[in-house]
Amino acid sequence: MSGQPYGTYQQTPEEPSKPIGVAILAVLIGIVGVLLIIAGVLLAVLDVAVGISFPTFGTYAVAVAGVIMLIIGLIILGVALGLWHQRLWALVLAIIVFALYFISDALAGAYFSIGAIISVLLVIYLIAVHRHFS
Repeated sequence: MSGQPYGTYQQTPEEPSKPIGVAILAVLIGIVGVLLIIAGVLLAVLDVAVGISFPTFGTYAVAVAGVIMLIIGLIILGVALGLWHQRLWALVLAIIVFALYFISDALAGAYFSIGAIISVLLVIYLIAVHRHFS
């Protein structure tokens, strides 16, 4: 026996539950981040190794684009990890990005495009589950 009276036991703190939609969203955003990282590295390496260049943009324009893509991919991967661990900063950043995506579609006149509809639904969903974030 553990020395505790009959019928009592220690309660362990419960881990906050992760909504399945947040988990799926974090995984999908993480995949996009990893793909951007791979594409950025490939562009940078191919430009330096093979010497792809566009005369209008300069000698290392493709390598610079690859490095920018790599940085964006790392940021996106960081947001995915933040969503996975239910961090409030990642939730706020994801809501801002999806709202900006909708605004850009709206300014282009595509109010009812698939991307605009999905971005609105994701903003609504993320606001609905905001209590799970700390």
